Amino acid sequence: MLLEGKKLLVTGVLMDSSIAFHVARLAQEQGAEVVLTSFGRTFRITQSIAKRLPVTPEVVELDVSNQEHLDTLAERLREHTDHLDGVLHSIGYAPPGAFDFLAADWEDVATALQVSAYSLKSLAVAALPLMSEGGSVVGLTLDAQQAWPVYDWMGVAKAAFEATNRYLARDLGPKGIRSNLVSAGPIATTAARSIPMFEQFERWGERSPLGWDLRDAEPAARACVALMSDWFPATTGEIVHVDGGFHAMGF
Repeated sequence: MLLEGKKLLVTGVLMDSSIAFHVARLAQEQGAEVVLTSFGRTFRITQSIAKRLPVTPEVVELDVSNQEHLDTLAERLREHTDHLDGVLHSIGYAPPGAFDFLAADWEDVATALQVSAYSLKSLAVAALPLMSEGGSVVGLTLDAQQAWPVYDWMGVAKAAFEATNRYLARDLGPKGIRSNLVSAGPIATTAARSIPMFEQFERWGERSPLGWDLRDAEPAARACVALMSDWFPATTGEIVHVDGGFHAMGF
């Protein structure tokens, strides 16, 4: 099994339609032990959804905008595991005002950048005391090379997220830890449907050579699991596109 004996931290499990849920499921099926994170009013939802996994994992509280949560994460995780081999970052948020590029104020933009970009570094540093050589950080993104309709400051945050991945790869590499992203095509999760532009993704498959199913999160999840395995020992700072080939096609 790809992840036999590995211990992973998975963020972002809210519904069983999410990529993070499928990462957790596949990871368990491939032999990994998994711990989830959640916080606030979604904590009980994550605990409930966790019961749908092959093995019900522990859920620890983590709000990536709360420095105390970050500072104590490793200590609290030690109650459930003695180390981590992999971390999945599946976190993103922007206030409604951030989806109007010209009208957005700094407060909304700052929130989007902190939660959706800076948090990759925050999470990696918070987990670092439990990680050792051979570890892997994997994040989920939407191709930031494009100026998507209505995505606006979330798109800027994703561009910062992708740059953050490269700098993490630089600074974690000497510790033997990899950092990579999976650029997934759109998946019809609860969070995604809250984005004003989401209905425009219904035609994604028409421009994708392999086609694309907005209801199937497993292809992206498989890429995340592969990147957290030992099969990519010399790959870091990379963005793996799992989007049916959409990103490579011209107009």
